[in-house]
Amino acid sequence: MTAPFWEKSYPEGVKWALDIQPKPIWSILDEAVAKFAPKPFLEFMGKKLTYAAASDLVDRAAKGFQALGVGPGVHVGLFLPNTPHYPILFFGILKAGGRVVNYSPLDAERELRYKIEDSQTDIICTLDLNALYPNIAKMLGSTRLKKVVVGGLPDVLPFPKNFLFPLLKGKEIANVPKDDRHVRFSDLVANDGRYTPHAVKNPADEVAILQYTGGTTGVPKGAMLTHGNITATVQMYCSWTAQNKALNLTDGEERALMVLPMFHIYGLSAVLLRMMVLGAEMVLHPRFDLQAVIQDLHKKKITIFPGVPTMYAAIIGLKNIKDYDLSALKFCASGGAPLPVEVQDKFEELTGHKMIEGWGMTETSPAGTQTVYGGQRRRGSCGLPLPGITMEIVDVEDPLKVLGIGERGEICIKGPNVMKGYWNKPEATEEAFAGGRFHTGDVGYIDEDGYIFIVDRKKDMILSGGFNVYPRNIEEAIYEHPSVEECTVIGVPDQYRGQSAKAFIKLKPGAPSFDFEALKSFLKDKLGKHEMPVAMEIREALPKTLIGKLSKKELVEEEKKKYEAAQKAAG
Repeated sequence: MTAPFWEKSYPEGVKWALDIQPKPIWSILDEAVAKFAPKPFLEFMGKKLTYAAASDLVDRAAKGFQALGVGPGVHVGLFLPNTPHYPILFFGILKAGGRVVNYSPLDAERELRYKIEDSQTDIICTLDLNALYPNIAKMLGSTRLKKVVVGGLPDVLPFPKNFLFPLLKGKEIANVPKDDRHVRFSDLVANDGRYTPHAVKNPADEVAILQYTGGTTGVPKGAMLTHGNITATVQMYCSWTAQNKALNLTDGEERALMVLPMFHIYGLSAVLLRMMVLGAEMVLHPRFDLQAVIQDLHKKKITIFPGVPTMYAAIIGLKNIKDYDLSALKFCASGGAPLPVEVQDKFEELTGHKMIEGWGMTETSPAGTQTVYGGQRRRGSCGLPLPGITMEIVDVEDPLKVLGIGERGEICIKGPNVMKGYWNKPEATEEAFAGGRFHTGDVGYIDEDGYIFIVDRKKDMILSGGFNVYPRNIEEAIYEHPSVEECTVIGVPDQYRGQSAKAFIKLKPGAPSFDFEALKSFLKDKLGKHEMPVAMEIREALPKTLIGKLSKKELVEEEKKKYEAAQKAAG
């Protein structure tokens, strides 16, 4: 196969034609154990679990799941934060032959109920915490859910009996009934680990994970990710960094900070599974707490830190950042949302560490693009298509019309990492794969060297007085203001233009404030008249998703309600 034109921009030694071997996902664990058995795999609150010990618990969990009837066609949910239970149960379900359904611990009751029924989840796994278990208890008897596997912190690491999960801030452990609908994690793994191996005949076709996405418009859709999708993604990531001598990564010696949630595709594929190939020790954080993160980066000599833009924005906002020793860092990556140029520049200036940025989606497992570590930097680009991936730009109005270099349109992607389709949604699947390529919903362009530039989400684009206005352009300009820590821009109803842009801003701690006229003056030479915001709000905090991405949907809903109320009042 002829290599695409962007291969010329790849790091030295990296080729686009990658010999991808579809495998069962658990092969990543088995291969890691063969190489790194006595090495630490996870560290959680000062306690460590080796690769060998984790593998033994996985096999025991697999046998326990099979005793509960888990096998091909059985869907098991994970309703878990970042604790050692997650990887043990994740691999245990897959080795038993079941499918994993990932749930967010912040899912509201209505969303939980919908996902359980839609995904046909029969068993769900959670922890015996008041912040988690009661939400699942409501589902027993009112949904198809049949059993709950309930874990506790002492199950996997030697915590004292009175140890409480720090996130609870003193709240008590939940009261879990003792009946046949509840299975304690300790009972699930109380066996010899001799499970019946599940044969994956076609890893590229067999669905391993249902990963829900797209809840911002309509109901969430379950992306069917196969064993082959996930293992292809990991091989793509590995090929990108393996040849890069500038990174100086050493198998079995690296320590990664795992603050991204493992139930999210970014944390799962790009961090957990990728780090296992490297034999890295993963220091687990249940959520992003700035002080806890900066302390661990400093004291535990973290060498790899994957995050999202808001995490890096918080770090550079620390007034005493110079008091922390971050010299052990080798590899800092940002994903999940576009990385503002100003945030990247400031982080690199303060720490002396280069960053790489990537783009991907739940539907792409999430491999897509990566920038080159230490290589040529294109400001505003999310990088080059990874090996084995083909990306094209199509007309927004005509999804079958492929556009040329530099032309703006919808970004499409093809490759072994792209999902099989949406669970039980054939029409949505057909629409998403129009023309034989997956339509991402992102608007952007590709330059003459193969660098991808994302302008915005198609659904976020503002149509103002006949002009296409892209919120990201406005956000990038606002981020240049020295007082701004975070900002997001949405389209609000405008009787004259149809829609206009409104900016929501969070200031840096202690930074001087400014009014709307001052903002417009600052932006005058940076934006066109059609792009200039018509309103601004400064807030103490902006809404975010669980992984820390700024979220627009809450603001859009607020503005919609305001507009409707004003219209009603006006008669």
